[in-house]
Amino acid sequence: MIFRLLIIISFLFHVSALSAIVPTTDKISLSGTIKDHANGEALIGVTVNICELRTGAATNQSGFYSINIPKGKYTIEVSYLGYQTQILHIDLTTSKKLDLEMQIATKEMKEVVISSKNSDLIESTTMSKQQVSINTMRKMPALMGEVDLLKVVQLLPGVVSAGEGSSSFSVRGGGVDQNLILLDDAPIFNASHMMGFFSVFNNDAIRNMTLYKGDIPASYGGRLSSLLKVQTKDGNSKKLSGSGGIGLISSRLTLDGPLDSDKTTFIVSGRRTYADMFLKMSHNADIKDNELYFYDLNAKINHKFDKNNRVFISAYLGNDFFNNSNLGFSFGNAAVTARWNHLFSQKLFSNISLNYSRFRYNLQSKYSTDNNFDWQYAMRDFNLRSDFTYVSNPRHTLKFGYTGIYHILHPGKITSENKAVGSTALLLPNVYAIENSLYITDEYKLSERVLIKAGLRSTCFADIGKGTVYNYDSNYNAIDSTVYKSGQIIKAFLRVSPRLGINYFIDDNSSFKASYARTNQYLQMASNSTAGTPLDLWFTSGKNVQPQGCHQFAIGYFRSLFTNTIETSVELFYKRMHHTIDFKDHARLIMNQELDGELRFGNSYAYGAEFQLQKTKGKLTGWISYTYSHAQCTINGVNDNQPYRSPFDRPNTIYIVGNYELQKGLYFGSTFVYATGLPITYPVGRMELGGVILPVYSKRNAYRMPDYHRMDVSLTWVPRSIKKRKWKSEWNFSLYNVYGHKNAWAINFVQDQNDPYITKAKMTYLFTAIPSITYNFKF
Repeated sequence: MIFRLLIIISFLFHVSALSAIVPTTDKISLSGTIKDHANGEALIGVTVNICELRTGAATNQSGFYSINIPKGKYTIEVSYLGYQTQILHIDLTTSKKLDLEMQIATKEMKEVVISSKNSDLIESTTMSKQQVSINTMRKMPALMGEVDLLKVVQLLPGVVSAGEGSSSFSVRGGGVDQNLILLDDAPIFNASHMMGFFSVFNNDAIRNMTLYKGDIPASYGGRLSSLLKVQTKDGNSKKLSGSGGIGLISSRLTLDGPLDSDKTTFIVSGRRTYADMFLKMSHNADIKDNELYFYDLNAKINHKFDKNNRVFISAYLGNDFFNNSNLGFSFGNAAVTARWNHLFSQKLFSNISLNYSRFRYNLQSKYSTDNNFDWQYAMRDFNLRSDFTYVSNPRHTLKFGYTGIYHILHPGKITSENKAVGSTALLLPNVYAIENSLYITDEYKLSERVLIKAGLRSTCFADIGKGTVYNYDSNYNAIDSTVYKSGQIIKAFLRVSPRLGINYFIDDNSSFKASYARTNQYLQMASNSTAGTPLDLWFTSGKNVQPQGCHQFAIGYFRSLFTNTIETSVELFYKRMHHTIDFKDHARLIMNQELDGELRFGNSYAYGAEFQLQKTKGKLTGWISYTYSHAQCTINGVNDNQPYRSPFDRPNTIYIVGNYELQKGLYFGSTFVYATGLPITYPVGRMELGGVILPVYSKRNAYRMPDYHRMDVSLTWVPRSIKKRKWKSEWNFSLYNVYGHKNAWAINFVQDQNDPYITKAKMTYLFTAIPSITYNFKF
């Protein structure tokens, strides 16, 4: 019934939107698809400029572009990150389809590290947007030899790691659950492996990543702070090829190529760690029987029916396993996306997708045959989305669409086996919610110097039955409950989220930008750790929980120097958030039917300045960034209702990333990270109550952990390959934490054995210096 409703709403919206489009006859269209010459992969973000008109377009996620211009003779400049620029001279008398293939740049035109050209930095209306190429990531130092996309994201200005070794990150003072992470448009709820030391992204399968830190497109919503879009490769359309790597802790293998013809391509990629294989070599029986590993599987197939229709189906499966004689623990993600691209005309393009996403974990206790338990948790999303792009004329590009999401949360099930009483089970009822959104965005060229992007996103979120909802008094005590039937609306919210971006060109090499974005969040995360763990719980907005909201304002100055060799930027931002959620002291989060009573609500804000300098060409490439920021919360019932630091308030962060070509085939990479320590609440005393000594804590987040700093280096050697030999290889040698600084992972407080009233702090750290070696290959 719910999916029928989604389809009906989508159909009606599409019909009304299409009927509103009035074709124009005074312009002709130049459109086409741009691909990589070597493998036939569609290229995202290629800039196609009409030099005489000082206008142009960028290719979308399918490599498609469209420009409406008057008849005439033009010079077309086509440029892209790391590829040779093409200059074309054409005489347009009628609409023309111009498909192109681009070749990798020569040595004199080295790959850009971040962004894709002057147009993205200077000419785009979107600000607070960053990209890092996969080839750049491969030459960077890596923990245990495994280059990680999320670890690279944590090196971008405005982004901070949630903790040592963690894949979770905070953007501009936001929580780790306020980042929408998409893999081929399917949400990933926990992007970590091995407690956060690795992420779920296998770089061999990844084609493109884009991070939006504030100016999130109106086509996406549901999170307050950021959007991270990750897209997998489509597969080589010209020949069968492969790539992989063998490291000290993991190995990976990828195969891709055409099926029967270049109309159908595939890619299959797998990765697995093998710590468990080494454990089996131990003579200690307790160690020998342990299991500890994770794996990732990516697969994608796409078929081109004709010049106007293409279908993609992609899938991801990843799981972690830890088992010993006393404890069993597993968790993982699954995602499937089916996408249809259709070209109605050279002015109108559509992308319709259906995806499924699931996160689950399972914890088993086997300490005693007399008393065991099995705890299970899961959440699932079914998502239908349709996106349309209509190029009205050279000044107007209209984007509009619909998104429908059906959320199902399985809050938990515990089954216990007790020798005395037998088997018992505690099952929390499922939670259901539906989220419908419509959006529209207009990118308008007001004049030669002014570009405007205005967007609007309207969302209706409904928490629905079947379920029981508790009612609370002013002291958050449950006083009674209300039972709702299946499909009955418990609570519905309507939120309108405007977006606005303005770009003023000061000259050809510099611009000033300003943006405003209203965002809302309807799914929240409950965690006993600020960094997030696999045992996190998600809950929906509803009768007792308002959706979180955020107003973000940003301004920035952007300038390119020395023919785009140096790119600089300064961005200032201010975020005002309402209905911010925190937990009362000593909150009980696990298997709690009255979880809403543990929550406290208030407001928060964050502000800061981000400075970045990038060198994008030559033997030395990289970036230096400094961010100053401050984030603060005021929550009723927490910290005596007084303001306190946000869990991710880190005023100063410095990132230095460099890659230097020592000689042909030999690259030296280095990164340096400095960040103010994370806020923490300390026990400052003890009290005796009923003969029991209890800790007395400081104000919330009144102290800080020690400042964090680390330097990593790597050396990548690419042996000279024989021209006719298809096998190519490279060696990567990395040293993580070169000077072995002991960065705090946690601070534990233990009672003095001689005096129970004295508490001692003990710092736990994870890593000193860690060397690694990885052999990478492709054929």
